[in-house]
Amino acid sequence: MERLLKPVPGYLALVISLLLLCLSIYLFVNNHNNGWIITGGVVAIIGCMFLLAGLIVVPPNHSRVLTFFGKYVGTTRENGLQFVNPLYSKQKISLRAANLESSKLKVNDKMGNPIEIAAVIVWRVSDTFRAAFEVDNYENYVKVQSEAAIRHLATSFAYDHMEDDQTGITLRSGGDTVNELLEKELNERLSPAGIEIREARISHLAYASEIAGAMLQRQQATAIVSARFKIVEGAVGMVELALAELSKKEIVNLDEERKAAMVSNLMVVLCGEKAATPILNTGTLYQ
Repeated sequence: MERLLKPVPGYLALVISLLLLCLSIYLFVNNHNNGWIITGGVVAIIGCMFLLAGLIVVPPNHSRVLTFFGKYVGTTRENGLQFVNPLYSKQKISLRAANLESSKLKVNDKMGNPIEIAAVIVWRVSDTFRAAFEVDNYENYVKVQSEAAIRHLATSFAYDHMEDDQTGITLRSGGDTVNELLEKELNERLSPAGIEIREARISHLAYASEIAGAMLQRQQATAIVSARFKIVEGAVGMVELALAELSKKEIVNLDEERKAAMVSNLMVVLCGEKAATPILNTGTLYQ
């Protein structure tokens, strides 16, 4: 687990290192071929380099993972100029949120239909110890496991409702529910690497090119049938209302044959795709 370490400010060490650098320059310039003065200059410059090796600059939302000859010492998240043991090994790990846009993956959905799917994932490092030591390369780990999670999601649900409208959640109609499931699975897969998923959204979803045309025709046919059903349903209601109002107000009395003819004419007018061209009857109702 991550262990936070609070180093001392590095400004004093920086000033001392600069003074040692100036001292070493002065001693080398004014050595007068004196071995002790030259040795003092060498010691001063070594001390300067040693102190400079312990200075680290930590920008906001960054961290340094510190190890001492392979042993984990701690992680510092303190911003600014800091001073640590110069013998520590220092690994930079960003704590900023990062975006990952997956490539378009071609997989089969739950119904076996080939589809293309991609997602946008917002992630950040929450545990620097796990990110540094539990996995080999945490950025590559995020990429590979994210693609695996997207593939698993795509195979767990159908792309869309087919003839059966009771298939439950689908990739196309699931919306926030599907995104929440993806986010949950990503957190489970990436938590061993100390990665936190802030948001996951499907950015691309479509049938694969080899069946896209056939599926488009199916969707168009379904839409046409649904529209026709609504038109016929509305036309029947209008015809029923017209007959009821004519009978109620006793405008005209129609026998069954004339009612059937009127219903047929009204249905043709109301359900036709083009405007009807009326023919005026200048005779009687029965001519």
